[in-house]
Amino acid sequence: MVEIKTDASLDAMRAAGRIVAQALAAVREAAAVGVTLRALDQTARAVLREAGAGSPFLNYRPDWAPTPFPAVVCASVNDAIVHGIPGGHRLRDGDLVSIDCGAVLDGWVGDSAVSFTVGRPRPEDVRLVDTAYEALEAGIAAAVVGNRIGDIAHAIGRVCRAAGYGIPSGYGGHGVGRTMHEDPSVPNEGRPGRGMPLRHGMVLAIEPMLIGGGGDGYYTDRDGWTLRTSDGSRASHAEHTVAITDEGPRILTAL
Repeated sequence: MVEIKTDASLDAMRAAGRIVAQALAAVREAAAVGVTLRALDQTARAVLREAGAGSPFLNYRPDWAPTPFPAVVCASVNDAIVHGIPGGHRLRDGDLVSIDCGAVLDGWVGDSAVSFTVGRPRPEDVRLVDTAYEALEAGIAAAVVGNRIGDIAHAIGRVCRAAGYGIPSGYGGHGVGRTMHEDPSVPNEGRPGRGMPLRHGMVLAIEPMLIGGGGDGYYTDRDGWTLRTSDGSRASHAEHTVAITDEGPRILTAL
């Protein structure tokens, strides 16, 4: 069931979303050659703690997961698409990093992700990351009253496919509210004019995931969480929590 939020609830979600944005900004600033992914998680934890917020990621365990998630951010490097567990890996020059983070404040959730390179970027990685943000912007632009979920999916997929990138099937965006994952599902590829109509008060996490090699294949790593590209190519991920309003899309996780 899709929950329609009140305007007051959207304001409360914006407060949670702002904390997510601050945490992601702090993590990005801290990311440098030699820094461990675990240290980046600690950076995000400090931001959440200072703001009095909790984490929807920490100890999250969906039905398919072998263990609870042990961190407040997902840190996915190079061929990891999403759900990377931040451990002892030390960032190297040229690494492509995707960080996904959430916050819970006063019972409301914010969820967002960024991708960036560390040190000297490879031109193909810059293009991959830029395209992820372009796809995100296209999806947000389609998130208007009167459109449908399929219009968002089509906008995202069109950008990704035109650039020659793959899209991991079965993974995409979702509703957000009192919990991190709510109805409806928001695919990263689809047909325009199809799916649930968009209404004022709906809140969606829109999150393109791109596979640089052009194929759609992926597999789950031995940790039971991390999704990796089948061909070993690099991946990027971008996400915002977005409210559908009569005045247009409202990005709740903008800095």
